[in-house]
Amino acid sequence: MTRPLPEGITVRALSGAELEAALDDVARLRIAVFRDWPYLYDGSLAYEREYLATYRDSPKALLVGAFFGEVLVGASTSTPMEDHAAEFAAPLAARGIPLESILYGAESVLLPEYRGKGLGHRFFDLREDHARALGRSHVAFCSVKRPDDHPLKPPSARTNDAFWAGRGYEPLPGVLAEFAWKDVGEDHETTKPLQFWMRAL
Repeated sequence: MTRPLPEGITVRALSGAELEAALDDVARLRIAVFRDWPYLYDGSLAYEREYLATYRDSPKALLVGAFFGEVLVGASTSTPMEDHAAEFAAPLAARGIPLESILYGAESVLLPEYRGKGLGHRFFDLREDHARALGRSHVAFCSVKRPDDHPLKPPSARTNDAFWAGRGYEPLPGVLAEFAWKDVGEDHETTKPLQFWMRAL
């Protein structure tokens, strides 16, 4: 049974012109949310606009937006795997996994004060509905891997592994992507490993 959303919050799937119009707000969300552990992303609007062009340019992309009133407070993006960055497609292709069977869930970002209210499940529900509508048999996403002794890891840090496992996702052993971004406090980009998770629909 779907959990009722808190008063004032709506979640809806955006595509086409509506998706494009929301991209700058998605960029600001990504910069804010991914600055925290474990991504530690020191982002810029210029970088984000270039990165998010993937969703503007892919006719089968989906943006799920969570709104408090008219303000975007959370977002979840996805595209056909073959439409996303080559750095993410390559590890799957190298394992012989057909890209045309996968919807790639690129990110789910939600401001802290709206977490724990069922929005994450709603994001996954709509993403998986979109995958089925496209005839995809699997949904995949990546999560960054950081060393346990990283100096910026907060004592209270916890992973989303239990939530993802509860949704039926499993890590793909040995299937890692590599992607570079600039960490908080650094002056240049460094490459990070990202673990693939996937589930069959």
